[in-house]
Amino acid sequence: MKYLGKFFHPRKKVTFYGLYDFDENLVFPIESIFYPNITGEPFNFNQLHPVLCVNPSKIVGIGKNYKGHVQEFQSEVPEEPIIFLKSTDSIIGPNDKIILPMNVGQIDYEGEIALVVGKKAEKVSEAKALNYILGYACANDITARELQKKDGQWARAKSFKSFCPFGPWILPVSEYPKYNNLTLKTYVNDKPVQQVKSSSMIFNIPYLVSFISQAMTLYPGDIILTGTPYGVGPLKRNYKVQIEIEEIGTLTNRVVGETSTKSSNSSNEELSTVS
Repeated sequence: MKYLGKFFHPRKKVTFYGLYDFDENLVFPIESIFYPNITGEPFNFNQLHPVLCVNPSKIVGIGKNYKGHVQEFQSEVPEEPIIFLKSTDSIIGPNDKIILPMNVGQIDYEGEIALVVGKKAEKVSEAKALNYILGYACANDITARELQKKDGQWARAKSFKSFCPFGPWILPVSEYPKYNNLTLKTYVNDKPVQQVKSSSMIFNIPYLVSFISQAMTLYPGDIILTGTPYGVGPLKRNYKVQIEIEEIGTLTNRVVGETSTKSSNSSNEELSTVS
């Protein structure tokens, strides 16, 4: 399997876009994730650290896209995809720190399969939607749950700095076209808390891309978060969170900062707003 990403070489103090050949354990320097022309000799993957490889103009989220997650919040299955936006300031890369802001109450992890747009997409058909997607990655749609319920609109609850961990690299659609076979898992402090196959989505990946593109133009590098499954839960300081897609790899982030001093023990049943 081959992956697109961005890598830091700590000894040489250089950062570069790379094509990671998993079988060969080599990373070839390339022009960019959108133009993967090899530009130099490869590096041993073990010498490198993956870093954030995208700079999206927008992050588009989808709410309530797995029945198990809808049921855990005692909500209703939507008739069409629910779209929300996250601030681009919220994105961080692999091994970057998740910062818990003060005085916002409960903050939850939400493991998700992310899509990266590969070329401009405007009013595309479902049949052609995958032609506009560069690939898949791991993501964590972190949410200030009590603010989400309070506001009704979800933007504030989902847009704090560091609330969108992303990575560790991108699996190109051309490398793995079986979008329904992706396996998502979430671990908190090495304990499995979420697991689902992408085939369990209420609205599948081509449908989501087409649906979103009817309302807004998607540009190269834009990110689509396809929804989280059953098993979301709160984050605390010093937690380790890992989002794994078996066909891609694992996105790892640790939690720092402090939650609000007010009570944040509200249960999932009490917080009926869900995404």
